[in-house]
Amino acid sequence: MKNILVTGGCGFIGSNFVRLAIERLPESQIINLDKLTYAGNPANLKDIEKSPRYKFVHGDICDQVLLEKLFAEEKVDTVVHFAAESHVDRSIEGPSEFIQTNILGTFSLLETARKAWLSRDAGRGTRDAESFRFLHVSTDEVYGSLGDTGLFTETTPYDPRSPYSASKASSDHLVSAYHHTYGLPILMTNCSNNYGPYHFPEKLIPLIINNALNGKDLPVYGDGKNVRDWLYVVDHCTAILRVLQDGRVGETYNVGGNSEKQNIEVVQTVCDILDEKVEPLANGQTRRSLIKFVKDRAGHDRRYAIDATKLKQELGWEPSVTFEDGIRLTIDWYLDNAEWMAGVLDGSYQDYYARMYDDR
Repeated sequence: MKNILVTGGCGFIGSNFVRLAIERLPESQIINLDKLTYAGNPANLKDIEKSPRYKFVHGDICDQVLLEKLFAEEKVDTVVHFAAESHVDRSIEGPSEFIQTNILGTFSLLETARKAWLSRDAGRGTRDAESFRFLHVSTDEVYGSLGDTGLFTETTPYDPRSPYSASKASSDHLVSAYHHTYGLPILMTNCSNNYGPYHFPEKLIPLIINNALNGKDLPVYGDGKNVRDWLYVVDHCTAILRVLQDGRVGETYNVGGNSEKQNIEVVQTVCDILDEKVEPLANGQTRRSLIKFVKDRAGHDRRYAIDATKLKQELGWEPSVTFEDGIRLTIDWYLDNAEWMAGVLDGSYQDYYARMYDDR
């Protein structure tokens, strides 16, 4: 891996991966292609933006002309594909952007990667699978919903329940088809719910942290007993790197945190830790008093849980951060980075970077 194209590298998981790659792949160049939608924040990578091994490109994965130019000029030999619309509620309210980015954008990227790979190998007189990698980052939501028992494995049938998960399922199938049809050397990961630094505050944990700090209602869907397997984002990124380096071409690897929690448990834990660390609410009540149960989300999957045995057995990866430790690390990060949160909430980060990137 010499020239790694990361799509969506200014997002939550993507930015954490870019930082890890800069740290652990000293001979690689990282090219970050990001459209800078509302959830794409270059400030997430402010600490490495001057690195000689990092380059930011403002652009859309649906722009095939830009992609072909980028692959040629940067001599891309590895793709790590994070770029996606990812918020379930937004997909319910407006699914078209999810179809455009997650399906058509992935198609454009695959087509460009396939041509670049064939062109690269034509010059070498071979179709060497070792000369190229396309790693597609997906979600456990493509598998649908579990009952009280059982785990998602790599062979679990797809059963998406929201426009978001359906668009990701479609992109997964496209990636798989490009391997089986054209031989493109792909890898795929399906992860459980991530949390950690730089998480956009529309998602559960940062939303609850921000609202609880400011004495606002803490909305919890339905009865709060929907279960998710929580994965610390840095653990996820180390898994992706391991798969990229040592995974078997054409294979899918599930990435889980071994940390099943009901949503209400997560919210209560955040409340209790904040009560320990910061000043109490003005009325002297605990932050649990802010919890408000609201009408359930349409098509809300009851339970997700990942079986990451394949990843452990084949590549020796398992999560290193427990939820109990990870949630404290996450809360501490948000408390120490109030300026970052404020800039995201008031939109000023977009104004700042609009001045930096004139074509935005």
